[in-house]
Amino acid sequence: GNFNGIIVGYDADCRCAKNYLTAIAHHFQSHPRCPACSIYFEHPLKGPLSPQVYRAIAAYEVHLRYYVQALRYAGFPYAHHTVGSCMAVRADAYRKQGGMNRRKAGEDFYFFHKIIPLGGFADLTSTTVYPSPRPSNRVPFGTGKAISDMLSGRQIKTYPLEAFLDLKQLIKQVPAIVRDGTQSSSENWAGLPLSVRDFLAKQQFAEVLAEIRRNTSSEDAFRKRFFRWFDGFRAMKFVHHARDGFYGEGVMEEQAARLLEMLNCGQARGNDLLELLRIYRGLDRAQRLP
Repeated sequence: GNFNGIIVGYDADCRCAKNYLTAIAHHFQSHPRCPACSIYFEHPLKGPLSPQVYRAIAAYEVHLRYYVQALRYAGFPYAHHTVGSCMAVRADAYRKQGGMNRRKAGEDFYFFHKIIPLGGFADLTSTTVYPSPRPSNRVPFGTGKAISDMLSGRQIKTYPLEAFLDLKQLIKQVPAIVRDGTQSSSENWAGLPLSVRDFLAKQQFAEVLAEIRRNTSSEDAFRKRFFRWFDGFRAMKFVHHARDGFYGEGVMEEQAARLLEMLNCGQARGNDLLELLRIYRGLDRAQRLP
C-alpha cells in the first residue's frame, strides 16, 4: 500500500525489545491516520555503572512519568512523553512539518509539539525502548543533565503538584471562556488561580483570545484552536512559571506520591523510589490508543 516510510528516532546507545521494528510497522499499518507515536521506554535499573547512577535514573524516570500523568490529570489533551530516542513518525508528516530544527538540544521536544496537535498521535506500548542511563553535560536539560546533577549530590526536585491543579482549573474553564469572551470583569476569570491569570496576562492572552474567537464559530473549533496555542511547550512554560513565581520546587517522591493518591493508584510504602517507579510504569504501560 502507500506505506511511505517511517522515520524512527533512536539513539546509538539504546537497547530495545525484540519486537521493536515489527510493533512499529504493525502500529502504522493498522492506524492509517496516526502521524507519529511515542514509544514506551524503561531505563535500565542495574548494570555495569555505579549504583548511584541507577538510583538517579530511576528518580529521573519517575519525574518524567509524574509530569505526563499530572498533565493528563489536569485534563491537558496532549500529555505524551517526548523522549527523542523513543519516537516514530511517518515520513510525510515529518516532511510536512519541515523536519527537525537544528538546535543543539530539545529539537525532538519542539518537533513533538508541532506534530501532536495535528491529531491521531499515539502512545505505542506494545514494545519497549531501553535508553542509556549515561550522565552527560552535552545539553542544558534532559536525561544526561539530570543524571549529572543528581550524581553531584543534589536532591531530585520536581514540579509542585499545585501547578497542575491550577492548570486543571484553567482547562475546566475553557468552555466558559468560549461562551463568555470578555476577559475584563467576568467571574470566570476572577475564579482562576492567580498563577494562571498572571501567566495568561504575561502571554498577552486577551489578544490571543480575540483572535481565536474571530476565527472559530463552534465550541469544538475554539477548543482545538486554544490548545494549538496552549500546546505542550506553553504548558511546560506555565508549569515553570507556577513553580518559579508561586509554589517553589517539590521533593520528587512526595509530589509523585501525592498525585498517585489523587489518581487512586496505589501507594508506595514510605514513598519508596523503586515502588513509585513500578506504579508509574504500570500507568504509562496501560495507556492505550486514544
